[in-house]
Amino acid sequence: MTNEQTIACNTIIHTASASAGAIGAGLAQLPCSDSLVLVSIQTAMVIAIAKVFGFELSDGVAKAAIASAAGTAVGRGISQIGIGWLPVVGNIINAATAASITEAIGWAVANEYDSKAEQLT
Repeated sequence: MTNEQTIACNTIIHTASASAGAIGAGLAQLPCSDSLVLVSIQTAMVIAIAKVFGFELSDGVAKAAIASAAGTAVGRGISQIGIGWLPVVGNIINAATAASITEAIGWAVANEYDSKAEQLT
């Protein structure tokens, strides 16, 4: 990954993670209410990361990439059901979980597209 690609990925991933954290915090007391918004944020993130490496993706392909990288989302669901409904504590935990999972998905996707780009050159 070039320095420029790393900077671009940092910006994309951190922006998406911050957005996911804000959504997770705001909707913590309503189980699974943030799922559609988070998938939209993550889909846009994956499409933007792919463009950094010269790939064009459709929403469907981006969602498939998220699904394959999101095995850790099970832990998010468990934490949200277990303590997400608690005021303040639930908001903090849900925000941290949503942000960290989005960050992990972003870097997994960035590394995957970096590998694919290297194979093509």
